[in-house]
Parts: sequence; structure tokens; C-alpha cells
Amino acid sequence: MILMMGGQGVGKGTFSRMLMSQHPYKYIETGAILRSMPADSDIAKIISTGDLVPDEILFDLMRDSIDTNRDIIIDGFPRRVSQAKWLVENYADKFDIYVLYLDAPTDILIARINKRINAGSNRPDDASVDVIRRRLDNFFNETIPAVEWLRTAHGVHFAQVDSRGNIDENFAEIIAALEK
Repeated sequence: MILMMGGQGVGKGTFSRMLMSQHPYKYIETGAILRSMPADSDIAKIISTGDLVPDEILFDLMRDSIDTNRDIIIDGFPRRVSQAKWLVENYADKFDIYVLYLDAPTDILIARINKRINAGSNRPDDASVDVIRRRLDNFFNETIPAVEWLRTAHGVHFAQVDSRGNIDENFAEIIAALEK
């Protein structure tokens, strides 16, 4: 199990696709699953504001999505310490868990999100500057503590990759980290 973690726009989806081109991982992109919910659903309303979806909803989603008979990449989960603990408690005995924390400064994250918007993204969570800022605030306030918890969690392999540079060089760093 590979957990792709990092701020919005850091390249989690891009690097996940690159990894899948080399190995038949099952890809679980929680954001895409949540964005596929009907526009009038409670979940759609939550993510359109930039807020995080409640744990219990995500736990159910993950239980339904994780196939313990396949190697998987999870993009966008966990986002909170409680979710990180739940994942380790429920799956560390079924998978070797690797965290790939992709790091980039906020100005680069915002530039990449803006690039995505300018390329025609219709994502409701990219809809406004206020929503983007709220998502980034949630990342720093909620997800960074989860990353830090996972960094020292027993049985979890952790690697941090600076993702602001050349995509091929970053991917080489990811491969090297996974091979350790």
C-alpha cells in the first residue's frame, strides 16, 4: 500500500499514474470518488466549501475500495491523524505501508492549482480562491499532523520527496525511496 500524501497540486495524481505505468496497482483517488457524488449530496456540499469529509464516511469508502489481494495506491487519504491511525490499525497487518510525502511550497501549490483551473478543470474544490485557501489551510492544520504521525508510526515506511523540480527527477527519487 502506497499512500500518496501532500498538498493540493503537489502531483499526487501525476506520480500515481507514473507508478501505475510500471506496476498494476489499484488506484484509489478519494477526491475523485467524492467529487463523483451527486451535486446535491451532503458530500458534494462539503467538498465544494473546501471542508474535509467526516471520518466515518471516509472509513466506509475506504473499506469498500481497498482490496487486500492487490497492491494499491491511495491518493487523498488519510487527511487527519484519526484517519491515519484507523488505516494503520486496520491494514498494517495486511500490507506493507509506504508513505510518499510529496513536498512543495505553498506558492507552487497555488500556481499548479491555477494551471489546472486554466486548463479547464471543473472541479468544485477548485472553484474559488476562498475554497482553495480553505483546502490549503485544512492541509496544513489537519493533514500535516497526520503526515508527522505516520512519519514515526510503527511498521510504516516513510519517504519525503521535494516535488517542486523536474518531474522525471522527482519520479526517480520516488522510485529510489520505494526501493529502499
